[in-house]
Amino acid sequence: MADNTKRFDKKGAGGMDEIAKTLFAPIYPVIAQNIIDRFGITRGTCIDIGSGPASLAIAVAARSDLEVIALDFSGDMHEAASRNIANAGMSDRIRLLCGDVHDIPLADDTADLIISRGSMFFWDDIHCAFREIYRVLKPGGTTYIGGGFGNRELRDAIAADMIRRNPDWKEFNEKNISPENVARFRTMLEEIGVPSFAIIYGDEGLWIVIAKTASGPLP
Repeated sequence: MADNTKRFDKKGAGGMDEIAKTLFAPIYPVIAQNIIDRFGITRGTCIDIGSGPASLAIAVAARSDLEVIALDFSGDMHEAASRNIANAGMSDRIRLLCGDVHDIPLADDTADLIISRGSMFFWDDIHCAFREIYRVLKPGGTTYIGGGFGNRELRDAIAADMIRRNPDWKEFNEKNISPENVARFRTMLEEIGVPSFAIIYGDEGLWIVIAKTASGPLP
């Protein structure tokens, strides 16, 4: 993940883990099911980039036969993720990997599915990051990378609670999940030469879907 993620300390990791287990807990099963229903990918290798406490990784593993790699740069986040994975009984299905999205420590054509929720808005260089994502995606594989809450009902309920806790959160979230970001990410994907992609923008959030058709990295 980006440099600001590298600066996560135990307090920050603990705060993220806590909100993922409480207020945000209902979204991960819904997002995971959205992914499975949309793409039908239930076997092979999945990478969850910026996995944090592994909430989405666990939800995807629970609904599929995918082997999941939970990639995050923060050692403190890995401590929380390791506990959560063990508590979910998923230690044999989810592997923690320390690494940066700008230089993913995996071979070309590794993953059948690459997912990420809430991380890409913090990446330092989205051009570099998505080149790396494309490189490690298998031909025939797909991505579901972005941010959101799964559906309108969850989005509205969580937004109301978050705004009560922190009025500045509304502006932060609307900046991330915005028409301007749709345009920014579309331009980036065109600039790096991704041949086949779509951007989902609506009640489920903002998500980038890349369909890889040929082996290896982008030219």
